[in-house]
Amino acid sequence: MTPSATHLVVIPSYNTGPAVLATVRAARAVWAPVWVVVDGSTDGTAQLLESEVARDRHLRVLVLPRNQGKGSAVRHGLRAARAAGFTHALTLDADGQHPAAHIPRFMAASLAEPRAMVLGVPVFDEAAPALRVHGRRISNWWTRLETGGAVRDSLFGFRVYPIAPLLAAMQTTRWMRRFDFDPEAAVRLCWQGVRAINLPAPVVYPTAAEGGVSHFRYGRDNLLLSGMHLRLMLIWLARRLARLSPAFLAQHRL
Repeated sequence: MTPSATHLVVIPSYNTGPAVLATVRAARAVWAPVWVVVDGSTDGTAQLLESEVARDRHLRVLVLPRNQGKGSAVRHGLRAARAAGFTHALTLDADGQHPAAHIPRFMAASLAEPRAMVLGVPVFDEAAPALRVHGRRISNWWTRLETGGAVRDSLFGFRVYPIAPLLAAMQTTRWMRRFDFDPEAAVRLCWQGVRAINLPAPVVYPTAAEGGVSHFRYGRDNLLLSGMHLRLMLIWLARRLARLSPAFLAQHRL
C-alpha cells in the first residue's frame, strides 16, 4: 500500500483498552498513514500502541499527558499533521463503532473534491441502542437548521475534514474541545463555505463483552450539546437578522 502524502487517518483514544488495537489494525489494513492520539489514557494502551509502532512504520502515536476531550485530541493530531504536510484527515473512533473498511471510499470522495468535507451518515442495525438512535434526532434537527440542511447527521464522527479550515474554525472559539466537537465542527465549516458531502456508512455498538467502551454521559453531554446549539443559534440569528459587520463578528469571536 502506497502511503498518502495528503490524507491520513487520525484516531483519538481514551481508555478504550484492547479495542484500539483492533481498530488501528483494521484502519492500517486499508490505509496509510494512521495516527493515534492517546488522550491521557491510564489503561496502558499507550504502551501497547508503541509496541505496534515498532512493527509498523506507517503508524504514529501521539500521547497527551492528561485527558483533554475528543476535540482537543483531534486538534492536537491535526496540528501535527499540518506541520507534517498533510491537508486532510479522516477521524475514526477508537472503540470499533466506525467502519474502517469504508475508509478508502471516504478518502476517494475527499480526493475528488478536496475543498469539501465528507460526513458519514450512520446506518443503524437492529442492535443499535434505541436511546442513541432516537436521541440524536434533536441534535440533527438543530444542526440542519443551522446549516440549511447541508449536514444530515451531526454526531457521527466518521468524517474527512480539510485540516486548515477546521483548525481555523477551532481557533475562533474555546469550545469544540470535548463531545461537542463533531456537531460544531460541521456547522462552523459550513459557515465558512465548506461543502458537505454526506455518505452513508454502517455503525456498530460493541457490547462490553466485545470490548465496547463508551465515555458518553447522557446528562453531562446532553447538557453540553444543548448549550452548544443555543450558542450556535444565537450566532446564526445574529448573522441573519442583525446583519452584523465582519468587524463586529471578529471582535466578539462569534
